[in-house]
Amino acid sequence: MSDDYTLIDSSMPEQPEPYWRDSVDLPSFPSLEEDTAIDVAIVGGGISGITTAYLLSREGVKVALIEANELLNGTTGHTTAKITAQHGAIYDEFISHLGKVKAKLYYEAATDALQFIQNLVKEEQIDCDISSEDAYLYTTTNRGVNKLEKENEAYKTLGIDGGLVDSIPLKLPVKSALVMKNQAQFHPLKYLSYLVNKIKENGGKIFENTVAVDIKHQPKPVIMTRGGAKLTANHVVVASHFPFYDGGGLYFSRMYVERSYVLAAKVKKEECPDGMYLNVDSPSRSLRYTMRDGEKLAIIGGEEHKTGQGINTQYHYEALEQYGMELFSELDIQNKWSAQDMVTLDKLPYIGRINRTHRNIYVATGYRKWGMTNGTLAGLLISDLILNRKNRYETLYRPSRFIADPSVKKFITNNADVAKQLLQGKFDKSELHPDDVKTDESAVVNVNGKRAGAYRDKEGHLHVVDTTCTHMGCEVHWNQGERTWDCPCHGSRYSYDGEVIEGPAKKPLKKIE
Repeated sequence: MSDDYTLIDSSMPEQPEPYWRDSVDLPSFPSLEEDTAIDVAIVGGGISGITTAYLLSREGVKVALIEANELLNGTTGHTTAKITAQHGAIYDEFISHLGKVKAKLYYEAATDALQFIQNLVKEEQIDCDISSEDAYLYTTTNRGVNKLEKENEAYKTLGIDGGLVDSIPLKLPVKSALVMKNQAQFHPLKYLSYLVNKIKENGGKIFENTVAVDIKHQPKPVIMTRGGAKLTANHVVVASHFPFYDGGGLYFSRMYVERSYVLAAKVKKEECPDGMYLNVDSPSRSLRYTMRDGEKLAIIGGEEHKTGQGINTQYHYEALEQYGMELFSELDIQNKWSAQDMVTLDKLPYIGRINRTHRNIYVATGYRKWGMTNGTLAGLLISDLILNRKNRYETLYRPSRFIADPSVKKFITNNADVAKQLLQGKFDKSELHPDDVKTDESAVVNVNGKRAGAYRDKEGHLHVVDTTCTHMGCEVHWNQGERTWDCPCHGSRYSYDGEVIEGPAKKPLKKIE
């Protein structure tokens, strides 16, 4: 999308708030105040951490889960919540780069996760708006037709239930579409809040607003927190979206970070089809529905870009609104939000033991937007490893793997981009003074000859920070849609007054008086 894209008149909400969080009451928990010893410590209150804690506590394992902010306020709370093995047009690529056996394993792992969720919802009668839906990939371009034909051949090779279809019920000039049968969708926070309550019933401990900053080995792993309290455990699970503890894995160089955007809008029930839809073209477009008070809400997503490297983020929301107006005669936008996702070099998540040296520390990251199945799989796989059970997916997702093709090329490309962003930011000077910044606006400014970032909030208060990312020194960029400072190198995000929202950065931006 070009920089001269024209904004359209919009009744869009001003502040981002995911529909999922807006439509459910979640319990709150205290922060960790005292040194604590436990069997398994889990860092990260999203689907990976909660599923792991649920599975282990169900087996009688003493668990403690800590979350830096509030439970389910990260990527899990900002998802489109499709539970599917159709992770884009990926299987032809996986067969080419990984081989048929590993490609089929990936499909089976995602399908196992889907079936686990479906079975648990049925057995426990969890009220989470789950529904069985077919998932569709579609294209409006000739290039996309060729891609879907190759993907269809991969479906046949792997025995996936689906295939090319003649048409789909979208008001778009669709040239081809590919269906994967019997997938699902749900309300993720209704489902996970049930698991949270079960963790409590099983004796598990949960702490919010507890920031893990490091792991020491004494000889058991000890999680050091920003508040000073220590959490000692026999096993530690790092499920903090971006791993707060690297363990020599160099994850910042082996993943890149993308942002994408979502709208939830009331539409005419008869105009919003059943099923889940995703295009294979650029820019990306995703569609599913959810029911609210007997009405259909369209969940419209897409517009991904590398974090800190997009245009004015409000344009991305506007582009999705325009897409929605093409599909529906009425579009009453209720919520808008964005998500941040980690993408690994070979597009497979990193799930398992962090390395051979620290075999009692586990990591789960790099879900490439498909966190409902991958996060559930992480809970199943890591809990098996902790309980000394065999899991046939262990080797496929091993975090220490390195696959030569296409990993080497991506490693070089991604880190060249980091170097470019690092240099570009240093030469991005400004002659503006902080006093020039208007209400609810931000700018790169000059403070005593040095680059700084200024934002004046709606009450007129000015917030000035050093724009040098505290992770590796790149210069952060302003994100107007979220009112955040985002790093284009490794995806760290900060609030307008410099506090860390997402890692890998651990320290806030320096405030300038």
